[in-house]
Amino acid sequence: MSDSIKTKKQTLYLVLCGIFLTNAVVAEVIGAKIFSVEATLGIAPLQIPLFGQKFNFNMSAGVLNWPFVFITSDIINEYFGRSGVKKISYLTAILIAYAFIIIYVSTIVSPADFWVNHNNKDKAGNFLNIDDAYGIIFRQGLGIILGSITAFLVGQILDATVFHWLRKYTNNKMIWLRATGSTLVSQLIDSFVVVFIAFYVFGNWTITEVVTTGTNNYIYKFVVAILLTPLIYLAHSIIDKYLGKEHAHQIIDEATFTPM
Repeated sequence: MSDSIKTKKQTLYLVLCGIFLTNAVVAEVIGAKIFSVEATLGIAPLQIPLFGQKFNFNMSAGVLNWPFVFITSDIINEYFGRSGVKKISYLTAILIAYAFIIIYVSTIVSPADFWVNHNNKDKAGNFLNIDDAYGIIFRQGLGIILGSITAFLVGQILDATVFHWLRKYTNNKMIWLRATGSTLVSQLIDSFVVVFIAFYVFGNWTITEVVTTGTNNYIYKFVVAILLTPLIYLAHSIIDKYLGKEHAHQIIDEATFTPM
């Protein structure tokens, strides 16, 4: 492999890792907000019967950009193998923990009086202590940190393993199968692990609330994973042009058959 291709390969890995890392950290930071899908779309609550109760579609805001995490993960796996995914996954987990520490410190430093006074009312004119609001939003408990990192690592390692197995099984054919299949398996675990640890083990949620929220998150990821499958093919096309089709296929073969 020429030095030019090696440089392009390294650049590709850096770009993909940057996209992966940024989306993963942002998803974890905004994940504390639980939003209503029905209210956002302006429709009535669906009230779907489940486990003897009726539930609505409420999801963590972290799922909004999470599809870009597992799409990028699959592309990294395609060209750099499981070892490439594991490296960026471990690094991202460390940086997520670091981000939470810095965010926590930012919630306990004393606010400037003028900042509190200039932001002392909400849109309806009601009194608002913006420093308390900031702390409530950003102060992540130990449970959410552990739940997020555990779910992230379990999901990523599982995704990389299933992807690699499907790629060998299909002999590098059917990109849609290994990309979508690995995502659907890994996100089934991820969707429930984070909610269970964060809000049941360390919180006050009921099992029903855990199951319904986890189910909502998974349904969203399931649908989006299928809808975004064409992006995998688009990314392949762009990367093939960037590396050159022959070199791109050589790199894919190396990623497929290189032992861990």
